[in-house]
Amino acid sequence: MAEMGTLRTTVGVENVSQQSGIRELPETMVDTGSEFTWIPRTVLESLRVKVQRKQRFVLADGRSVEREMGYAIVHAAGFDTADDVVLAEADDLTLLGVRSIEGMNLRIDVVRKQLVDAGPVIAAGFAFREPKVGRRTRPRTDARPSFTHS
Repeated sequence: MAEMGTLRTTVGVENVSQQSGIRELPETMVDTGSEFTWIPRTVLESLRVKVQRKQRFVLADGRSVEREMGYAIVHAAGFDTADDVVLAEADDLTLLGVRSIEGMNLRIDVVRKQLVDAGPVIAAGFAFREPKVGRRTRPRTDARPSFTHS
């Protein structure tokens, strides 16, 4: 029986530079409380994912640990993203973290207990307009603000 409030999914992972095959990890816990995706070290090493740096973490039980990190392409629910991933040790959980979830533009459907497309991405933008011919394009240097005195 599944744990209440726990979502698990199949996650795929591949080397970001070689893309020579995807390793699937069924029953990976989706954890919005984890910043990063944690993939077993043995899987990442078999894919030749290179260590890029070390990072310190505070685990849910309060312990502080240091883990190596690398770059990989993470797949879930038919989507993928390139992301930093943690080389998880044998006693660590395999987790799909929030950065990967957001990178794939997914959200959690709590009713159906699955990852779904989050829809259009909101982006700040502006409309560029060509200046009209004969119109000033530089600010006026003679313009003075008008002040009203009561």
